[in-house]
Amino acid sequence: MRRHITYHDAGVSIDEADRAVALIKRHAAKTLTPNVLTSIGSFGAGFSLKGWRDPVLVSSADGVGTKLKIAFATGRHDTVGEDLVNHCVNDIAVQGATPLFFLDYFAVGKLEAAVCGSVVAGIARGCKKNGCALIGGETAEMPGMYAAGEYDLAGFIVGAVERKRMLTGAEIVPGDLLLGLPSQGLHTNGYSLARKLLFEKAGHKPQEFADELLRIHKSYLKPIQALHQAKVLKGAAHITGGGLTDNIPRVLPAGCAAEIDAYSWPEQPIFTLLQKLGNIPESDFRRTFNLGVGMVLVISSKRIGFVSQILKKLREPFYQIGRVVPQKSRKQPRVAYL
Repeated sequence: MRRHITYHDAGVSIDEADRAVALIKRHAAKTLTPNVLTSIGSFGAGFSLKGWRDPVLVSSADGVGTKLKIAFATGRHDTVGEDLVNHCVNDIAVQGATPLFFLDYFAVGKLEAAVCGSVVAGIARGCKKNGCALIGGETAEMPGMYAAGEYDLAGFIVGAVERKRMLTGAEIVPGDLLLGLPSQGLHTNGYSLARKLLFEKAGHKPQEFADELLRIHKSYLKPIQALHQAKVLKGAAHITGGGLTDNIPRVLPAGCAAEIDAYSWPEQPIFTLLQKLGNIPESDFRRTFNLGVGMVLVISSKRIGFVSQILKKLREPFYQIGRVVPQKSRKQPRVAYL
């Protein structure tokens, strides 16, 4: 008799997928809000926009990058999901949006329900902390696509803001102040270079730097919302790939540039070590890493006292790192370091 060949023989386990989905449902249930109309397992996710007058939907998609390699090497999978959520939350928060719901994409060569569950537990934790519902996603087992023990992870977020309350940076003018909120290490950028320097050049083991390199990408939703509600926030820049150099100009209107005092906030040892190991050129260094500043807020110099009170009440450390200046010619850099 001819031998039967099943999906399991091809490397895909539907039973393991069912176990993974059961774990996902358990974690996702903790994040659901009254606006969620469908549960995990539906073909599509439904969400009601009750309570909004003239909402603008703000969406973003992102990944965790090669930070995942640290999770693979150390067997610690419970943090990258929270990284993913917080990164996406920050990307829409800078436009004044409130996170509504989140979807994830988890792809792997051979599915292990326990690993998937650990990743999704981090996603659910991030969603819960940010008031965001995890309402759907995709778990894909694809033999031959990924190395053994590895997976890919992406996230998709949708938020909303009243049209008149969108943060666009249009009101920013020369003389405004730039406040930096500290990062928690590398967040989710620069890991390809960090791994090359720490593990290939210096010969360290991933476990030696696991605590530092797996620190959570911080969410800045609360301070942004507090300042926006108080009508003192003119703009905000999430400092991700490209660093301060490339991200601050994204919120500056035409005719404006920024001057940064590069010594106005404390150095984090991990960045000092990386620059020393690689003798990284200063300009490249500033465009690869956040250098200890994960979010930049733009405010009027006249409101610094009030803003300070709000941030201190939230126990959110901040540093006055620079100011907005006129851009007098196209040759003038949008961000200059003093």
